Amino acid sequence: MINLTIDRRPVSVEPGTTILEAARQNGIRIPTLCYLKEINQIGACRMCLVEVEGARGLQTACTVPCTEGMVVRTNTPTVREARKLVLELLLSDHNIECPTCLRASNCELMQLAHDHGVSQIPLQGAHHEAHLDVGSGAIAVDSSKCVLCQRCVAVCREVQGVSAISVTGRGFESRVSPFFDVSLSEAACALCGQCTLVCPTGALTEFDETEAVWRALLDPNKHVVVQTAPAIRVSIGEPFGLPPGSVSTGQMVAGLRRLGFDQVFDTVFSADLTIMEEATELIQRLQSGGPLPLITSCSPGWIKYAEHFFPGVLENLSSCKSPQQMFGALAKTYYAEKSGIDPANIVVVSIMPCTAKKYEANRPEMNSSGYQDVDYVLTTRELARMFRQAGIHLPDLPEEEFDSPLGIGTGAGTIFGTTGGVMEAALRTAAAWLEPDSPSPKIEFQEVRGIPFQVREATVSLNGTSLNVAVANGLAAAGWLMEQVSTGQKDYHFIEIMGCPGGCIGGGGQPIPARGPEALDEVRLARIASLYTIDERMTLRRSHENPAIQQLYAEYLEKPGSERAHQLLHTHYHARVPAGVRRR
Repeated sequence: MINLTIDRRPVSVEPGTTILEAARQNGIRIPTLCYLKEINQIGACRMCLVEVEGARGLQTACTVPCTEGMVVRTNTPTVREARKLVLELLLSDHNIECPTCLRASNCELMQLAHDHGVSQIPLQGAHHEAHLDVGSGAIAVDSSKCVLCQRCVAVCREVQGVSAISVTGRGFESRVSPFFDVSLSEAACALCGQCTLVCPTGALTEFDETEAVWRALLDPNKHVVVQTAPAIRVSIGEPFGLPPGSVSTGQMVAGLRRLGFDQVFDTVFSADLTIMEEATELIQRLQSGGPLPLITSCSPGWIKYAEHFFPGVLENLSSCKSPQQMFGALAKTYYAEKSGIDPANIVVVSIMPCTAKKYEANRPEMNSSGYQDVDYVLTTRELARMFRQAGIHLPDLPEEEFDSPLGIGTGAGTIFGTTGGVMEAALRTAAAWLEPDSPSPKIEFQEVRGIPFQVREATVSLNGTSLNVAVANGLAAAGWLMEQVSTGQKDYHFIEIMGCPGGCIGGGGQPIPARGPEALDEVRLARIASLYTIDERMTLRRSHENPAIQQLYAEYLEKPGSERAHQLLHTHYHARVPAGVRRR
């Protein structure tokens, strides 16, 4: 152990520990703006400046390792004045529109300015040229609010393995941008939104569609229905002060009705439907031949990533649409017919934990109903803002139930919200179908669970057939796994890929923890645990047991894999080659 002193307190740490981590381990707070542990430790923001006895000048605590006998002071007048000056410099080139910024209630720069007593901005001078980009329809970029912390660059490169953005230009002309300075819509960007979770300001946010949804709700000629993804029920309470992982399903339903939605449905219903189609597809490929491994297609960020970087595996992707898009197609066909409503007057709104879902809804392939299947996608953060705008405090609401029939779901559909959940849900139904004489087909497949991990491999037995399966957690893991499959180093029958760490519960549209990005892993684990708890407590835990799904096939789709099912519930993908992309 290395022994040192921080603010007159003796401290012992392991070799290689930085001053910042040593301080945190001992309850001493040093402010940061650019720091992400093991991902972005570059000292770019200068907020973590400290005095080290014997060192020349102030030191950045996130980059300097502790040494034996070191004496560190974190709160001297010199240090406080330096940090305040750093903040004044940042604010002098910052777009000060705090009351109207989407990050106004959770902006790290604003909080640091408040904590350090910055009451004015005495420094005046030139400003960076503002660059706005909303062309993707999923992520909004406003460079006038960027502090060049490079967190977004690090997460895109290190966590997601995409490297869609980097710092371009030099000196005062520096800014974060995709290669060749194109729009995100033209870049090799998965639009996963992980960058929005770590951006400390409002430079990167979701593309806001709340006003469009308000207009639809106020239009007396429109019948507006809403679907809520499984992950929303364990995260929507966080913006209202509830602990991470709090299950707020009933209150969320009540809140959506108070906003004015005509029907409140559950994407868990169409997750069950996805399993009916995908399990059928898996069994057909195993028994009758077809490209293996079968790879899940529920994550639109993963789909876009595969189209950019691994077009060779597109034939392996399940042709099933995501649950969001299956729901939209049925809402404007099956539901419209049952309800006697003109589909031209139905507006479908999705509440999703994901920014890439906005992009997915606008894909030209997603119109099998004869209309755009899903009209608007709101993130969890956008829904929380709408609740606040309507004066709704979620914890105060009574619990209410989803509407039928598109609001009925099973435990299998619920665990779609976590990495490994789609795989497990599919295996539950495949096991029941392939082992019809078994008195108790296997329900829980613990071998595909477990966070955190990058790639989890397992062999499962279904009716005497051994299946090699794998689950990839995030796009960096997906890239590694596809390299292994493409080169023949790995051989699987079935692969699940989630575009975001932890799956949908860690999506780019989820609430940003009040304690900052360092709390993300803890928050994700709490959400995951809650989804599995919901599943365990449900009577129906396999998708094919859903009575509303059985009714749907009996009345409308005939059977899984039917011609009508393929027309409405399946799709195709295509290779993309944006500027500067090298296919793998």
